Amino acid sequence: MKLLWAPWRIQYIAGEREKGCFLCRIRREKKKDVENLVLWRGKTHFVVMNLYPYNNGHLMVASNRHVALLDSLSDEELLELMQLTVKCVQVLKKALRAQGVNAGFNLGLSAGAGLEDHLHFHIVPRWQGDTNFMPVLTDTKVISQQLQQTYEALKKAW
Repeated sequence: MKLLWAPWRIQYIAGEREKGCFLCRIRREKKKDVENLVLWRGKTHFVVMNLYPYNNGHLMVASNRHVALLDSLSDEELLELMQLTVKCVQVLKKALRAQGVNAGFNLGLSAGAGLEDHLHFHIVPRWQGDTNFMPVLTDTKVISQQLQQTYEALKKAW
């Protein structure tokens, strides 16, 4: 039997859950953008890498306001959300040569939201053949690059 070593996952699996909203904390910690993997701060939203990604380069565009519903956003906020989504796709294609992208919201617990009360939009880069036997047979996903290396490549491309 071969072992897949992924020690960084234990923090997510067994670590204590952060009290309060981690996106609000990241929004407040402007001097810790590198540590928090923040790529960009706009007027109404910010772009942050997912600390526990579905795929290498998994990004989130998060509202600066702690709101849960799309209809809570103003027209200005909705426009910036979509503009930042377009920019994220461009950066993922440039920096990581993404061949495709899954993008969307998980609105509510029944839709898979891990954080249901702070609106955020997922942007997950995809490559031909990136879905293989690992997730199907072993419920394991292989992330091929360290988060900090991915952050540096995306920040440079931004």
